[in-house]
Amino acid sequence: MRYDVTIRTATGDDWPALWPILRAVAAAGDTFTYPRDLDEHTAKALWMEAPPGRTIVATDANGTILGTAKINRNQAGAGSHVATASFMVSPAGRGGGVGRTLGEAAIDWARTAGFRAMQFNAVVSTNAAAVHLWRSLGFEVVGVVPGAFAHPVHGDVALNVMHRWL
Repeated sequence: MRYDVTIRTATGDDWPALWPILRAVAAAGDTFTYPRDLDEHTAKALWMEAPPGRTIVATDANGTILGTAKINRNQAGAGSHVATASFMVSPAGRGGGVGRTLGEAAIDWARTAGFRAMQFNAVVSTNAAAVHLWRSLGFEVVGVVPGAFAHPVHGDVALNVMHRWL
């Protein structure tokens, strides 16, 4: 199923719908470096970006949140012209274009905000859907950190550093 989604800035009122998505992704332990037992307080502090960053949500026609992304500068100071972003899609939203729509929105926002590039620091190499999506949106693997991610099924796998110019 392909979703027709709307992208908007997340608000504090969205947190009750975001928390189950973050909890499930963290608990699975196969795509994010977050602790598998991530608590709600820590999750909210990690995910809800304050300006100049931004947290967005993708909603369906009924307003149900299907996915979320957070976008900010990758580094401070001399590295602040490069954005970074993280993405999570609910199980119901997977395979429906939600991740692509969030990715496109993040790229557009970063470009409009004046960033010159976007870099993802830790794309798990076994997350084939994410690696494929980011490549299709113009990202390249510019670095590989061998064995940097303790995957619950595959053992220690590589983390990819992915980059694209905006």
